[in-house]
Amino acid sequence: MAFTGIPAAAIDFYAGLEADNSKVFWEANKATFKTVVRAPIEDLCGELEEYGPFHLFRPHNDLRFSKNKPPYKTHQGAYGESEGGAGFYVQLSKDGLMVAAGYYAMMRDQLERFRAAVDAEHTGGEIAGIVAALPKRYRVGAIDELKTAPKGYPKDHPRIELLRRKGLMMMTELGAPGWIHTKQVVGKVRAVWRDAEPMNAWLDTHVGPSTMEPEGFFG
Repeated sequence: MAFTGIPAAAIDFYAGLEADNSKVFWEANKATFKTVVRAPIEDLCGELEEYGPFHLFRPHNDLRFSKNKPPYKTHQGAYGESEGGAGFYVQLSKDGLMVAAGYYAMMRDQLERFRAAVDAEHTGGEIAGIVAALPKRYRVGAIDELKTAPKGYPKDHPRIELLRRKGLMMMTELGAPGWIHTKQVVGKVRAVWRDAEPMNAWLDTHVGPSTMEPEGFFG
């Protein structure tokens, strides 16, 4: 179906799930989730197909390695990836929409290429300039970062903040203003991903996809 916006009931669903993250709530509201959350996000991804194909994350948390997690995710995320390797992410929660792009979690081979390119004066200066030029509404981050310099790099490296990262992505919280319930969402999400183009182009050129088995990305 054509995307017409995020229903207000989707925000209400996640507010309810955060208040009662239980199997009882989930079973009672599973049909609502499919109708007001899953279906609209699928339709949104269809409108943004040039950034896909998209993978929609399952609503259940993996409790095998963490007994303290709630059983159900309090957000719905969708992830697409370019042929060059850059990722595109959109997420819906009770707080509205969050949109991100880049290389959230780099594998070992990607990290080696990333750090070498950041270390080099020309390519490192390029990415430092690209990140510095991002509008203030964006936060830059990664899945994790080292507390000190990676092995083989000086602690006083001029681009040490980039070298410490285990990925490079930009994100922004779009929230839940009135337009979230309209087709304007498509343009708002696309605008974020267009702002990410210089960073993604650098990453695709100097890092690219991993040849290793993926360990995961946005959840």
